Amino acid sequence: MPHILIVEDEAAIADTLVYALQLEGFSTAWLGLAGEALSYLEQQQVDLVILDVGLPDLSGFEACRQIRRFSDVPIIFLTARGDEVDRIVGLEIGADDYVVKPFSPREVAARVRVILKRVASQTSQSFGADEPDNASGDQGAFKVDEARLQIHYHDQLLNLTRYEFRLLQTLLSQPDRVFSREQLLTAVGGSSEAGYDRSIDGHIKSLRAKLRSIAADAEPIQTHRGLGYSYCKAQG
Repeated sequence: MPHILIVEDEAAIADTLVYALQLEGFSTAWLGLAGEALSYLEQQQVDLVILDVGLPDLSGFEACRQIRRFSDVPIIFLTARGDEVDRIVGLEIGADDYVVKPFSPREVAARVRVILKRVASQTSQSFGADEPDNASGDQGAFKVDEARLQIHYHDQLLNLTRYEFRLLQTLLSQPDRVFSREQLLTAVGGSSEAGYDRSIDGHIKSLRAKLRSIAADAEPIQTHRGLGYSYCKAQG
């Protein structure tokens, strides 16, 4: 039974989420402070976190940053703010989805199912194949280690979320091919019908920032306006 941690200071909202998730067969825990959630996550196994942005002790964004220092648990943000900047910031710091209040608890439960299914699929793909520990491939300045789910860039290990890894791995697999957002979303296990396609832009922006921190003048990921993205080996 997947275990979901809800971090929300408004009891009425938390109650509706607990009810909706338990109807779907999930076990739940509810905490009202970010500090409590951080301590809980360091001690307990959790399959997904629903994290409010406007918590009284610490913002959800900062809580997410701290969680990402020790855990890759999927995170869905809850927020009263629907600005695109906020959504992009949330994705850049490692969130998996973003739900704006007011929302339907059933929709949140559906998004939880989609993310958990995606994580399970990626885990199965990662560990189901019988590959040697040193399985790797070179692609220009990049070296992909599929067995360890790692990518090196100019001989430096990139600190990637699982979605960033899948996204970059897909682009590297076919240099100069232009992938649409929908194709990239499918490659990382998302669902275009669930409205996730624009989240690709946030992950691309985060990837570029990590690549520029190593090679500031290189632009290996190219934008094709109205079409999508590609990897250009010559620009890496």
